[in-house]
Amino acid sequence: MTLRVIVADDERPARQFLVTMLRSFDDVDLVGEAKSGNETMRLIEHTQPDLALLDLQMPEMDGLSIVRSLRHGRIPLVAFVTAFDEHAVSAFEIEALDYLLKPVDRDRLRKTIDRAHERLERDALAEQESDRQPGPADRDGPAPAGQYIDRFPIRKQDDIYLLPVHHIASVVSEGELMHVTTVGKERYTMNYRLKTLESKLDPKRFLRVGRGALVNVEAIRKITPMPGGSYLVTLMNTQQLRVSRSQSRVLRGHLLQV
Repeated sequence: MTLRVIVADDERPARQFLVTMLRSFDDVDLVGEAKSGNETMRLIEHTQPDLALLDLQMPEMDGLSIVRSLRHGRIPLVAFVTAFDEHAVSAFEIEALDYLLKPVDRDRLRKTIDRAHERLERDALAEQESDRQPGPADRDGPAPAGQYIDRFPIRKQDDIYLLPVHHIASVVSEGELMHVTTVGKERYTMNYRLKTLESKLDPKRFLRVGRGALVNVEAIRKITPMPGGSYLVTLMNTQQLRVSRSQSRVLRGHLLQV
């Protein structure tokens, strides 16, 4: 999955140096830049990135103060970038993902990106395991066995369409939005939680391939091995989705055992 990243640094050359390296990574989507503490706060609230690369020394608020001031639930993974190392202990006390010293080496930045992917994948797997635990029935609870939905209501203006779930090829979340793509290449976008929909779909039919994506097993046309033990899934509608490393193990056990 693509990692949504922001960069915050009050020095434009240092900021552009990081931006240029980030844009060279295929699995990174740079969603914003900031040059001050307050601007960084607004950017994080607005874009809700997966990872924030924060300079420790900026006008108005330093990087540590930014993280401490963010609302619970709005805090992305954070890697601090600085020319000095005296704040390393404080950074890890607030559970920073990483601590990078300037000038940042491309290989070192690559390791930080990989570490962010791995952390998010672990969190997603832990959330999945938590969802499987029995608990009080509620709106987001798993459907009882044999009662998974076979049609998904989709609102378009004043009308509601009932989309048969076997027509769905993939479901991909992007921030607050969820994109449903059909086998016939129709695409619907809505405000809906992927976790909620997943709990109502038959897990034998729909497989999670990453932190924010589900695919219909029956819509898979081809599975291509990729470097590092992951896979690329090609669907009947020609859509391609990268399978995360952790979910690749699930894919092997689910589909590739003879």
